[in-house]
Amino acid sequence: MSRFIQIVEVGPRDGLQNEKAVLEPAVRADFVQRLEAAGAKRIEAVSFVHPRYVPQMAGAEEVMAALPRLEGRSRIGLVLNGKGYDRALGTAVDEVNVAMSATDGFGLKNQGLSVDQQVQMLSDIVAGRANAPGSMEDAPGATPKLSATLSCVWGCPFDGEVSVQQVSDLVARIAALGVEEIALADTIGVGDPWSVTKKVEAARKAAPGATLRLHFHDTRNTGLANAYAGVEAGVDVLDASVGGIGGCPFAPGATGNIATEDLVYMLERAGYSTGYDLDTLIETARWIGAQIGKPNPSALSRAGGWPNRR
Repeated sequence: MSRFIQIVEVGPRDGLQNEKAVLEPAVRADFVQRLEAAGAKRIEAVSFVHPRYVPQMAGAEEVMAALPRLEGRSRIGLVLNGKGYDRALGTAVDEVNVAMSATDGFGLKNQGLSVDQQVQMLSDIVAGRANAPGSMEDAPGATPKLSATLSCVWGCPFDGEVSVQQVSDLVARIAALGVEEIALADTIGVGDPWSVTKKVEAARKAAPGATLRLHFHDTRNTGLANAYAGVEAGVDVLDASVGGIGGCPFAPGATGNIATEDLVYMLERAGYSTGYDLDTLIETARWIGAQIGKPNPSALSRAGGWPNRR
């Protein structure tokens, strides 16, 4: 058996949140289902953020209500604070991903919270879960699983460089709260493969019991190289956005994530397995490009796969 790399699809959330087009909840629910038909098992489907700040994410509850439950599929809701978490609990999300930042500068811009305040916010969420029902594995309707994503791990648009020690210390604080999956995000796309290796190694030492996930943006054309470095460092979970769409509205100059179809192509050509159907994925990339009214930046949505693919 080849090594399996899980790709968490973030197009319906991170992919759409920075696009000018504002899609209706029904279209976004259709997007999720198309991605699941292409093989996505985990999808960041919605964000519970105030629509005044990110209008592209309005109607998260309607998106989730339009999605029938499917065995073996997990829909993730992103939250920035306790209010967002409470909203998420009122829906059928299978997982809640708490967005955090490695720097005060980005945290204050994105959430109005310093790093210490974000850790306290996460601590409050974890404490509130102590009296809640068990995990989603225990029973339908139980408390969703919890993960955290650290933004700006490789650099901050406001505070500049981010050290290995900053990342290591914060990962350790998050792991100490009992969070079992921690994603490291290159929000503005400034990382390189060598720094990926260093920070993955440091994060693993800081949280040896946690699953590490990596989230790369391709702003400076290093996204796939960084994904390669992460896989070589032993990480088995990567985020990607179909078509390479996306970015962060609170990070000046941020562009899209690495494209899911480009990542799948690279990994499967190398002998890894991902569980995706590449042809269906490319079709979905082209479809969402038509919905947002512009061509996608991904290579495979233009060139197709190879061999014997269109």
